[in-house]
Amino acid sequence: MNDKIPDSGDAVVEAIGLRKSFGTLEVLKGMDLALSRGEVVALIGPSGSGKSTLIRCLNMMEMPSAGSIRFRGREIGRKFRDSGDKIGIGTLRRNVGMVFQHFNLFPHKTVLQNVTEGPIVVCKTPKAEAEELAKGLLAQVGLQDKHDAYPNHLSGGQKQRVAIARALAMQPEVLLLDEVTSALDPELVGEVLTVIRRLADDGMTMAIVTHEMAFAADVSDRVMFLDQGVIAAAGSAEEIIRQPTNERLANFVSRFNH
Repeated sequence: MNDKIPDSGDAVVEAIGLRKSFGTLEVLKGMDLALSRGEVVALIGPSGSGKSTLIRCLNMMEMPSAGSIRFRGREIGRKFRDSGDKIGIGTLRRNVGMVFQHFNLFPHKTVLQNVTEGPIVVCKTPKAEAEELAKGLLAQVGLQDKHDAYPNHLSGGQKQRVAIARALAMQPEVLLLDEVTSALDPELVGEVLTVIRRLADDGMTMAIVTHEMAFAADVSDRVMFLDQGVIAAAGSAEEIIRQPTNERLANFVSRFNH
């Protein structure tokens, strides 16, 4: 089964007029975002600004209240399977991977089983082929000696690196990372950021929600500052993080620049 969508231009994933409400609370107020092939976009902003909601909508983990999500120029429908001219949510998620703040590993499965689960169950990849791919990815994130370990025997940083390998095992075109270091002890943050930096160097298309300002400035092609449900500022890392001109943005960034 081939779930890869033909390339239809530079933008891989787009959000157009995106709105999301939870009851009477409007969290996203008409956002537009286009993520190009090979581009790394960092999403920064205060808590409650809509960063995680936006990134979850890009993967349809949250259903938009209005607006649309497109992949390779085609709109994502509300059904799991492709229907007519719309891409199904299942196809989107096979092409757009997600790494969460709290790992979400299967506690009863080994590291190797966690990474092979998606390819075997979703993509029907033969077990031997899936295991070969998984071992290569675990080596890539520095966990080649942890194949048979269970998640409760791993540090937080190791769990997050397994989660990244698991997402990569689906061979996605885009990787979405939602605050992947915020649940980690400070001494474990670096090992996860090293893996993400390597992915960026290798050309992986990514959108990263983060409070790690130095990392965002170093790894991103573009930075977007979200505030109260809108994209309040967008530009290069130099414009947004190192030399902000917007007063609200400057006040926010200064909290992280000690």
